[in-house]
Amino acid sequence: MLLPETVHRLANIMHGLQKLLLFHLLACLGHGSAIIHGEKAAKNSMLYMVSVQNKQGHICGGFLITEDFVVTAAHCDNENLTHVVLGSHNLNDHHEKIEIKKSIKFENYRNVQRGDDIMLLKLSRKVQLDRTAQIIQLPHAEIKLQKDKVCQVAGWGFTENYALPNELRVVNVSVIQYQLCKKKWPNLPDNVICAGGYRTNKGFCQRDSGGPLVCNGFAVGVVSFNKNLNCKYPDAPNVYTDISKYRQWIDKILRGVI
Repeated sequence: MLLPETVHRLANIMHGLQKLLLFHLLACLGHGSAIIHGEKAAKNSMLYMVSVQNKQGHICGGFLITEDFVVTAAHCDNENLTHVVLGSHNLNDHHEKIEIKKSIKFENYRNVQRGDDIMLLKLSRKVQLDRTAQIIQLPHAEIKLQKDKVCQVAGWGFTENYALPNELRVVNVSVIQYQLCKKKWPNLPDNVICAGGYRTNKGFCQRDSGGPLVCNGFAVGVVSFNKNLNCKYPDAPNVYTDISKYRQWIDKILRGVI
């Protein structure tokens, strides 16, 4: 029979092991992020890019799809979002700030691991579309991207040196087949696109969540997750929500049906 103090000591050890296992589990999955081994985006390019913020500053990326709607990742809603910033490649420069009127997550979203990581932000007023802010088109129907198709992802997230830049950065990433991606992510959800982060040192890292994967001028994906704490030399594909699978839902919101 174990003495009471021995039972107490074993209980403490088990509790410590549980905390350690939980830490490693959370460290394996990192919400989408910053740009790794990219470059500064050219000024007056990617004018659809939006910085989604709370009272402390930049939290996630996003992109303008109409004069008063922004697309971003659903998991960004955990950060008490308050407003968006448009028309600025450098977040330190003068820019347009608009309050968020309403956040609308896809109805089946529960967490990043289960997918459906997409959200629309209804702005408190319409954006003046001009030389500092423009919308980006979405796919008109479901798409199937070819393996190795080169697309772009941009954001204000951490760089390979784990610095948090104020200037928008962009990098080219190649599309990875879903079946190969699933081998690296056994619990990979449906309705996703994989691109970058595997067999390359290019991709995204923390604080790029919600930004667009752009192929042929269309926003086809939303930055969702990658391998946490492993942005410099990734060994698992970067994962994006496939926008084409949610086009009907988006259209209903834009028409005011939802």
